Amino acid sequence: MVEKETPSSRISLALQYFLYFAVLGIFLPFFNLYCYHLGFSGFQIGTLSAIQTGATVVFPLIWGALADRFEARKPIYLLCNMVSAGLWSFFLFTTDFIPMLVITLFYSIFRAPVISFMEAFSMDILGAEKNSYGRVRAWGTASFIAVVILMGRVTDIFSIDIIIPLILAGTLLQSAGALALPAVKSTREKSGAGSLLRQKRVKMFLACAFLMLVSHGTYYGFFSIHLENLGFDATFIGFAWALASLAEIVVMLASPRLFARFSLEAVLIFSFFVAVVRWLLMAVVISAPLILLGQLLHAATYAAFHMASILYMDRVSLEGTKTLGQAVNNAVSFGLGMMIGIFVNGVFFDATGARPLFIASAVTALAGGLAMMATTRLAARKDRAVA
Repeated sequence: MVEKETPSSRISLALQYFLYFAVLGIFLPFFNLYCYHLGFSGFQIGTLSAIQTGATVVFPLIWGALADRFEARKPIYLLCNMVSAGLWSFFLFTTDFIPMLVITLFYSIFRAPVISFMEAFSMDILGAEKNSYGRVRAWGTASFIAVVILMGRVTDIFSIDIIIPLILAGTLLQSAGALALPAVKSTREKSGAGSLLRQKRVKMFLACAFLMLVSHGTYYGFFSIHLENLGFDATFIGFAWALASLAEIVVMLASPRLFARFSLEAVLIFSFFVAVVRWLLMAVVISAPLILLGQLLHAATYAAFHMASILYMDRVSLEGTKTLGQAVNNAVSFGLGMMIGIFVNGVFFDATGARPLFIASAVTALAGGLAMMATTRLAARKDRAVA
């Protein structure tokens, strides 16, 4: 728990989300496009992305376990922010694939756990008001929207190369802002991690979350390239990403009412089936209005799903394993799921293009939705049997 919760704690947390997603607003839409302009193949781009997300499978677990074991969440969070900022600076000095691969690997070791630590800080700082998580998280979405709109214009005026120093500046600012976060005192339970991972419903949920993020592989890895291949410029690409985030922020601001009315499980299931519709739409449309319509569905496929996942993992995580619980969720979904999704898409993108891959994404999301329905029914049956 937070040693002393104050209004400034929430402000510091909101600032972390603001800066983290400002950096992501540069990286996510434009880094793969930057690599594409360097002449990298789809396989090379997929490999860089897979290494970055692959680090999210392992290192958040290690850093999270260390943070809980030694009650050192804030010191480790500061370390990861500062070292990752320093490592990113090496991208200023190379445009060759192998050096960039090495930099990506070491950068990701320290950058990967940052978001799961932020989620753990959120649950502690918000305390009994956890259902209002979306309102704090919305600061990140607001910065993402502003940055992607701005960056589309900036890269049109200057060049795509400008993203490297801008990302460095953003990570340095986040490192400085992290100093203001409150210290956290955790209650350690030696059996906590094992107890968490032995729960059948947790394992089944993690499998479903894995499938959801696999289904996002085409979108996060190759959506910008797909739009450029359809003839859209960087300004439209930035606007498309920003519109998705605008839809996201509306849902986040409404999160207290959303979770007061619907169960976490119902929100998760709904999100899967919206993802099926979204990916099928992306597979067939080529007009700007319909592409933007598909982006509005990001409100469910990312925002609602993500918030419900964070709250679900907090609910099932024991005291003393809150950081690890969020790290496990992040590792399995945004780590392993995203890694496999982007890498597989990278293997096939040059040969097939994005359309068949979006269809495969829809099938994957459908499988995840059906599995989540089964998970919910099994959990309800078990709860009735215990009662």
